[in-house]
Amino acid sequence: MKRILYLCELEHNCTFCTVNFDLTKNYLDLVVTYTTLMIILSRIEERKAIIGLYNYAHEMTHGASDREYPRLGQMIVDYENPLKKMMEEFVPHGKSLSDALVSLQMVYPRRNLSADQWRNAQLLSLISAPSTMLNPAQSDTMPCEYLSLDTMEKWIVFGFILCHAALNSDAAALSLWKLALQSSTCLCLFRDEVFHIHKAAEDLFVNIRGYNKRINDIRECKEQALSHAGSMHRERRKFLRSALKELATVLADQPGLLGPKALFVFMALSFARDEIIWLLRHADNIQKKSTDDFIDKHIAELIFYMEELRAHVRKYGPVMQRYYVQYLSGFDAVVLNELVQNLSVCPEDESIIMSSFVNTMTSLSVKQVEDGEVFDFRGMRLDWFRLQAYTSVSKASLGLADHKELGKMMNTIIFHTKMVDSLVEMLVETSDLSIFCFYSRAFEKMFQQCLELPSQSRHSICFPLLCTHFMSCTHELCPEERHHIGDRSLSLCNMFLDEMAKQARNLITDICTEQCTLSDQLLPKHCAKTISQAVNKKSKKATGKKGEPEREKPGVESMRKNRLLVTNLDKLHTALSELCFSINYVPNLIVWEHTFTPREYLTSHLEIRFTKSIVGMTMYNQATQEIAKPSELLTSVRAYMTVLQSIENYVTIDITRVFNNVLLQQTQHLDSHGEPTITSLYTNWYLETLLRQVSNGHIAYFPAMKAFVNLPTENELTFNAEEYSDISEMRSLSELLGPYGMKFLSESLMWHISSQVAELKKLVVENMEVLTQMRTSFDKPDHMAALFKKLTSVDSVLKRMTIIGVILSFRSLAQEALRDVLSCHIPFLVSSVEDFKDHIPRETDMKVAMNVYELSSAAGLPCEIDPALVVALSSQKSGHCNNIHCLAKAINQIAAALFTIHKGSIEDRLKEFLALASSSLLKIGQETDKMTTRNRESVYLLLDMIVQESPFLTMDLLESCFPYVLLRNAYHAVYKQSISANA
Repeated sequence: MKRILYLCELEHNCTFCTVNFDLTKNYLDLVVTYTTLMIILSRIEERKAIIGLYNYAHEMTHGASDREYPRLGQMIVDYENPLKKMMEEFVPHGKSLSDALVSLQMVYPRRNLSADQWRNAQLLSLISAPSTMLNPAQSDTMPCEYLSLDTMEKWIVFGFILCHAALNSDAAALSLWKLALQSSTCLCLFRDEVFHIHKAAEDLFVNIRGYNKRINDIRECKEQALSHAGSMHRERRKFLRSALKELATVLADQPGLLGPKALFVFMALSFARDEIIWLLRHADNIQKKSTDDFIDKHIAELIFYMEELRAHVRKYGPVMQRYYVQYLSGFDAVVLNELVQNLSVCPEDESIIMSSFVNTMTSLSVKQVEDGEVFDFRGMRLDWFRLQAYTSVSKASLGLADHKELGKMMNTIIFHTKMVDSLVEMLVETSDLSIFCFYSRAFEKMFQQCLELPSQSRHSICFPLLCTHFMSCTHELCPEERHHIGDRSLSLCNMFLDEMAKQARNLITDICTEQCTLSDQLLPKHCAKTISQAVNKKSKKATGKKGEPEREKPGVESMRKNRLLVTNLDKLHTALSELCFSINYVPNLIVWEHTFTPREYLTSHLEIRFTKSIVGMTMYNQATQEIAKPSELLTSVRAYMTVLQSIENYVTIDITRVFNNVLLQQTQHLDSHGEPTITSLYTNWYLETLLRQVSNGHIAYFPAMKAFVNLPTENELTFNAEEYSDISEMRSLSELLGPYGMKFLSESLMWHISSQVAELKKLVVENMEVLTQMRTSFDKPDHMAALFKKLTSVDSVLKRMTIIGVILSFRSLAQEALRDVLSCHIPFLVSSVEDFKDHIPRETDMKVAMNVYELSSAAGLPCEIDPALVVALSSQKSGHCNNIHCLAKAINQIAAALFTIHKGSIEDRLKEFLALASSSLLKIGQETDKMTTRNRESVYLLLDMIVQESPFLTMDLLESCFPYVLLRNAYHAVYKQSISANA
């Protein structure tokens, strides 16, 4: 390193940053890198122990210590105070280094201007002079225009510390030095390692005789930096936000301007990057009490516009290539050729190099761009670097200092070549913000501030986009940290996108809650009070308490008396649209070979929240057994879905997929996370609450009303059964649960029936001998009467058959509701299934018939044989107030299912049952005992209902074994009895 610096000082004249730019820049970078390396080395507290361990390991491995170890150890000792040691070392380089630094006076003061000066000069504006909009952006110092301000400040601060004598002898050097000290309080050494300028400089100069004036300058500059630098940079960021927004908007509309105005783009990126890095560095190392200037809640907007400009450059790269290929071949080559021809002296080597420049540019054509040819001008740029070295030697025959026009032209050409083959490298050079990787806490804080401010949330996508920069800070000489930095970029990107999706989800949930509240106001239950008020108003009756406010009618919230009035719903929609813009900004982004899709994060969170909301809206309370009415839940779900459908206006997501995933899971017993669904909640409630109260005699089923109705009892129920079981509620339940959910409900009902049948089987086994005798003695009335008295647990049979009938009646309601719902949604498919069922031949194999019945049952159609009941019973291999009218359905369904399982003829067995039953009932007609003939007429009607319910028995068959006159008289007697009971 020292030898290279010595050669630069000995042979080359690095004094023209605007002419031999590459040579001067690399020389100054070398000085700063060397200084930075020594400072960082001195900060390692265990450095002596580390090199000692290294030497010991070397000795153990090779049998001898490293021969360079003494020199390395001496260097560690010498550089205990690195800057002081280097100040002594750089005395021979003072002239060369100070001349190179002083050449920055043409660039640095012009870059380090206030925001007002930028604004007055209309910096970066394409529309300030419309007549020159198509003119190419030109400058005599082209590569200096987008040179990092942070880099120049490091050159100046470290450079003049090392050659401090120039500060006393050169006013220009002192001016640059003071300007740099006033702009910052610390500089970046490496990543998040910083160098506090004023303290370090003061500590160095305090020991130098005659430097009291310089020390006073440092203190004055420190005060200036602490009091004004923060506000100056804040105003710069404010200006850059508007300037970059204008630039990005114009270029988005007219991408062709990227050709002539490419310099503006890279200047804008460089300026913005410098300000962001300055804020990041100083906010983490604040040296003053007031921190307002170091908290920028709008920083996301500036980063967003940077990303937008970067996206334009990447997207329209071919446009820029076409422009600059033509520029190089049609203009630059011609001008350079003229300059070369006009040189008075041009050595052979230099002539060959410059001729190759002209030839390379002349051979370019637009067809190469159209054919997708890969350009590579690195050799040309390296030759120009060599030419700078040749022509900057003090005794060179062709001195570049004497031919500044040639240097300026070549610097411009180099920029143009980079626009053709190095756009990605240029973006990294001017706008890389990978330093955020090492300021994770500040990075996350900026993100949270962005989300908290609704006006800035539309720019929040810039934070995940910044994670794509992180891998550019890795180096091939340190592959170990590649995985560490890659993992950090992935985790941060994932966290940002997840938080954005959560924020959007919360806003959507709040909007859904508002809409559900508005939908709830339209429910029929709320109209009673309005009707009552209208009736009382008409009859001029005073109602309610005095001063009671009149209830607002639904829809009042949509009447705006003032345009400036903003409701909570307006604020939510505004915030949501801003955030959704950010989520929808890019379809996907690639971070360390991993692809992230922001919209999928939102979709995932919406699915989870929709699932929880649906279950939550059931308002199921296990302790009190309360649950929302299906119609009310359906209204809320539809309001929720309406809001979710509107999300498609903001974000390009498939909300139908969300509905399918969530609603289909709700038709199952458990969702994908193992949580209960509305299907399981409603199934449990109807079985354990409503039907259990029916069994307890608190509720009765009324076929005429097609609903279960509460009976007057001492202990009033907490719910009205009719509000949960009438046809409208059952249709709403079918809408919510769908065919799959209703099938699960049916299966659960059948399971309860099967448990009752199991108990009935036990009673049959208990009375098997008597029943067998009765089957063969049905034509012997006296013997039948005697056998009947031997039967045990007759009441239990009646009760269990009644329970089965109640369950089947409820299932019939559910199936009818399902059929009505499906007929509205899929009428053609339902009619096809119905037609298929009605025309199945009688002689069809039972297995085939059962498949048809299962299909029909799933569509809510009534079947001769209930497939669900068959399945439930086959697994057992080991409106009156008493609901007695439900026995008919129970007997028919149970008989059909059992005889199907046991391969018997359903029709023959039911005829046999009819013969036995009619014989027994005719025998009762001859009895005179009041207890025996109790409710005789009702039992006659029950026999009639069994025949009417059965698809296998007919009225003709009934009349052949039971006189119809008895049925007619029974109907008359029961009717008279009901009238007298009501009276």
